[in-house]
Formats: sequence, C-alpha cells, structure tokens
Amino acid sequence: MIKTKTILHGSLLGLVLAMGLAAPAFAQNDRPAAAADIDFGDDSSDWANDGECDDPRFTGEGAAEELIDADRMHDATDCQAAFEAGTVTLAEEEADTDADAKTNADTETPEVVAAPPATADIDFGDDSSDWANDGECDDPRFTGEGAAEELVDADRMHDATDCQAAFEAGTVTLAEEEAGTDADTPDVVTAPPTPAADIDFGDDTSDWANDGECDDPRFTGEGAAEELIDADRMHDATDCQAAFEAGTVTLAEEEAETDADTPDVVTAPPADTDIDFGDDSSDWANDGECDDPRFAGEGAAEELLDEDRMHDATDCQAAFEAGTVTLKSDTASDASAIDFGNDSSEWANDGECDDPRFEGDGAWSDASNADILKDASDCRAAYEAGTVTLKADADDLVAAANEFDFGSDFSRWANDGECDDPRFEGNGMAKKLMSEDMLGDATDCRALVDSGDIAVIPVFDPAYAAGAPYDSAGIDFGDNTSSYANDDQCDDPRFRGPGAAATMLDSDLKHDRDDCRAAFEAGTVTMF
Repeated sequence: MIKTKTILHGSLLGLVLAMGLAAPAFAQNDRPAAAADIDFGDDSSDWANDGECDDPRFTGEGAAEELIDADRMHDATDCQAAFEAGTVTLAEEEADTDADAKTNADTETPEVVAAPPATADIDFGDDSSDWANDGECDDPRFTGEGAAEELVDADRMHDATDCQAAFEAGTVTLAEEEAGTDADTPDVVTAPPTPAADIDFGDDTSDWANDGECDDPRFTGEGAAEELIDADRMHDATDCQAAFEAGTVTLAEEEAETDADTPDVVTAPPADTDIDFGDDSSDWANDGECDDPRFAGEGAAEELLDEDRMHDATDCQAAFEAGTVTLKSDTASDASAIDFGNDSSEWANDGECDDPRFEGDGAWSDASNADILKDASDCRAAYEAGTVTLKADADDLVAAANEFDFGSDFSRWANDGECDDPRFEGNGMAKKLMSEDMLGDATDCRALVDSGDIAVIPVFDPAYAAGAPYDSAGIDFGDNTSSYANDDQCDDPRFRGPGAAATMLDSDLKHDRDDCRAAFEAGTVTMF
C-alpha cells in the first residue's frame, strides 16, 4: 500500500515547456545552431561547473559519460563553454528543433503544424497533485509520451496545467474510455445498493488513511487496496467513503447485509469469574468477538494482536463463560528466553509473525531475512498462543542476515569497472549514483571492496542496525507535515540508509519527524 513515484525519467513535454511552445516553423537551409540560438538553461544540476556538459541534449567528447534527464537545461555554464569550444553539439533531434523552429521570412513554404485538439470540452481540474507543474501529465485519464510513467488514481483531475499543456502540444490524448465520457456524454454513475448515509465509515486512524485507496476490509472493488488487513476495519473513512460514492468499491455482501438489515446486538456479559479480563479499551471491544490473545477458541477473533491483551473484557468474559473460548496455557516463561527483537519491520503489528526464524500457522509463509528480530510483538503473541515455534536453525539465519548482500548485476552500468551501488563510498565509485542501482552492481562493488578502493557506508552494513537503539536526543527532526509522514520510511533528505525513501524532496526537509526518528533509533538511517 506504499506508493513510490519515480521522478527521474525522460519527458518530451518537459523539454517543450522549458524551451517554450514554438510558433509554427518555416523550412530553412540546414545549418548548425549558434550558441545565441540555444537556451542553455541554468546551473541547478548537482554536476554544474564540473568541467563536463551534463545536459543530455548535447553529445560529444565534452559531454559527461553518463547523462540523465534530470540535468536537462541545468548545466548551462559547462555546456555553453563546451558548445562554443566545439567539444559538444546538440544531438541531431535537438539541433533540428532549435534550428528549424525559428521563422525565416525568406523561406518559400511554411511547415504545416496540426492544430491541437480542442480543450473546451475537457475539465482538466486543478493543480492539487503533489506532482503538479513538474512538466509531465500525472492525470491517469491521459495517455501518451507526455504522461508520467507511473499514474495513480489520486491524481485524477489534479494536474491541470501540465495535462492541458501536454494535450495542446499533442503529447497526450484522453484515454479512449475517458475521451468518450468527457466529449460525448456526462458521467453516469450507478447508484450504490446501500446509501452511503447508512454506512458507518469509521475514522481515519489507519496508517494508510488518505492515500487514495480504500483499506477497510469490509469493502471490495477496484478502488480497494490490494492488501487488506483486519486492523484497518472502520479506520480509513475518507478514502472508503470517496470510493464508495464514486462506485469503485462496494460493501462486501455480508457487511452490506449487516449494515443495512440489522443493528449490532451485544450479548450481556455473564457473571464475574476468577480471571482478570481487564478493560474494554481495545479498538475491537464490544464487537462480539474476543480479541484478547490470551484466549483461544471459536469465540476468538481470527486475528489477534498483543496490544489487545486484557483490553476486550466484555467480549472475552462473555465468550469464556459461554464456553466458546478458553484461557491458553502460560508460555510466558518459555518466551522470556527468546530475543524477539523490536517492531521496526514495516509489517510489525499486522497480526502475523514476519520474522523468518519462526514457523507455523501464525507465521508469514514468505518472510524476508530483512525482518529478522524486527516483528517482536506479533511473534511473541504467536509464540505464546502456540501458533509459531522457533526454527532449529534460527541462530544460523541471524548469522546469515548479518552478512552483507552485494546483490546481483542487473544495473545497466554493471561490470564497467566502477561501483554504481549507492550503498558504497570511495574512489572507485561512479560519478552519478541512482537509487535504482542499489543491489545491482555486485561484481564491480565486490571487487572494489576487496581491493580497498571503496567501503560500505556504515548504515547499510547489517552490523550497524544490530547496534540499535541509537540516541536521537540531539537531532531536530522537525514536524510531521510531509505528505509522506507516517509511511514507515524516512523522507527527510538529510538522512540516508535502508530505512530512507528512494525518492527525496527538498520540501520534506524536517517534515517527517516520527518516521525519521524511528528509523534513526533503529539504525536504518543516519544523517549525512
């Protein structure tokens, strides 16, 4: 349910907007572009003023060996100097664009440029998307080379300026079904079988609330998240109500019948017993199921969380006295001998044990070594409930997890003699490092580590996280106003490490406090 958006990819539209939408061009004699005719842009590239031209519009011996689209029009001083020195030229298609797009009064026949389609019938919406005004159309109603590579429904009608510009430039068109809807007829939405007013959507306390997908497992449909867990029941109100009213989710049949047909019926608890049932402070208290993980039986909830221990008194007492649950045998003494670790896994507290040292019905079948010692609450609860046991080779798994993983050679720069994996540092590193090459240049990086030319950045070494927790008292983490706050990744660009987001934005500086503090203390990020 975490969405990651790639922003380092090419966009013809970005070039068109940056250089200005040209008036209809007239044919003229072929000639190389002069420096005065070229908009070299600015020097905002990380590689500006390094003596090489890093703008991918240029080619030649004066150009950097590795060029990325993010540097387009952002290395002006280097590229102008190289162009005037004759060590770079505009790539052919760029030169043609610059040279031919100018009006020449002496030419005989103007080029004919097709008029862009009419926009009057299209409601482009507003610019409230996080990716508005980035030179790409992020509205999933549109398709074409001017559209972003990854489109999400949350950006529908929220990237108006980019999409209108791209549409008028002819680099995007409305997807067929959208074009038919927008141009020919008003939207027709079938009324949902159950009115939204009759549904209690709950609140927005889910970790995935307000992410554009409905995470409440009571709902089903294309607007629902791919993975649904019971902990989000009635805790994603805004997303689910919006999706329900848009017709992209419906109540699952049994839920619709419950909500529409009958009120909740709660059986009065029987008389007291000798067991301390605790209180009713669980989110799932008084729902007719016993959610306290100390109990087992048909009256117990399917998913049990350690946080509900002794916090569902009414339900559990009723079920216990009705004979539908029994108190489990005490396994606390056995559990005290096991180091369960901490809850730093992104899957912690989801009701399943994700630590691969454990096996059984309560364990996730495809657990990753990355979660060793990082799902303590779930695994302890499952162990005490008897649904998991510790594997015989648990210690070997811990030792293997502490070995550094060089990955494989899937990077396009693999086997070029330089290490392109951003987890390393030193003289043998490539000039430009991209997050997409992490774990993708194993042969080069391993050889350079062995030769002493590079070393693993300490925070990426498994031994670093093993030394957690780290003291964060002296760091100003700021606040939680980032759009990506509380997504279990650190989005503050002051930090790096395996717990940091792949894409960092300057606007998130000091705005992802809780995620970054948790990751820093767990040893998965450090400041740089």
